[in-house]
Amino acid sequence: MIPFARALFRRVVLLVALLATVFVVVDLLPGSTARAVLGRDATPDQIAAKERELGLDRPLLERFWRWISGVLTGDFGNTARGRSINDLLAAKFPPTLLLGGLALTVTVIASLLLGAWWAGRHTIAPFALPAKLVPRGAVAVRRSVLRSLQPATTIAAAVPEFVVATLLILVFALALGWLPAVTLTDRSGFPASPDMLVLPVLALAIPQVGWNTRVVRAALVDAAQAPHVESAVLEGIAPRTVMLRHIMPFALPTIVASFATTVGMVLGGSLVVETIFNYPGLGAVLAGSVADRDVSVVASVVALSGAVIMVMLAVADGIRAWSLRGHR
Repeated sequence: MIPFARALFRRVVLLVALLATVFVVVDLLPGSTARAVLGRDATPDQIAAKERELGLDRPLLERFWRWISGVLTGDFGNTARGRSINDLLAAKFPPTLLLGGLALTVTVIASLLLGAWWAGRHTIAPFALPAKLVPRGAVAVRRSVLRSLQPATTIAAAVPEFVVATLLILVFALALGWLPAVTLTDRSGFPASPDMLVLPVLALAIPQVGWNTRVVRAALVDAAQAPHVESAVLEGIAPRTVMLRHIMPFALPTIVASFATTVGMVLGGSLVVETIFNYPGLGAVLAGSVADRDVSVVASVVALSGAVIMVMLAVADGIRAWSLRGHR
């Protein structure tokens, strides 16, 4: 319990430090929040009055303290244009959560399947057929696919989300016309049809699948080298049982840690992907707040995203502790 509390405390401190950095960086950006809100025709007197209204004439440290004190009570304050940030986040965060949740689900399922299949060359393949029952052509195809997994996953992990999104739009929206390139919303604020989620989800998931597939494969291969795995095989235990009871529990901590890290990558990438697909989430909110130099909104988005990431890291810590019970 104490190590968990220490880890949580460190993450909270890091989040507060990140939020303070956000305040400093946004404050250093060129331009004026008051001028962005009032427009180019605003007079110096009007700008000065607006700055006093927004508290921009106060020291940066005081402004940060007032904002974070409100956050601790659940009040994120108001935007520079007078809208409640709580209402803004309540309207825009659920679509982002939907997009990120779908992308994470695709990442977890695809990475586990591909990583386990790839690791089958070096570990126990629980679903493999006897060699005499597998056609020669199928064996050749399997070997070809396995050889292509290494460069394919490397490329997928290295390509940024905005590049993947652009390629998906060019192929599936413009060239083939199968899927829409722009997201339209209904009255609920969510995409009007499920097909509008396909390309954004794939744009987020493909790079993460590439990375996590390699992590899953490496974790399974390393866990399979343990002496108890060889003993289980020699005792004639079924391959499926060996994989689930003797390999997977030892590989699980590494795999879960990778998936927990992926949560942050997905949330960060979603802000870019949402802008490309005109998706109704936090991406547009963040872009507009940066344009307005509205530090309270930027910091609120970072705080909310950081809180989600901390929760997922805590869940990952719990899963790792559960998987390692009795093995230390």
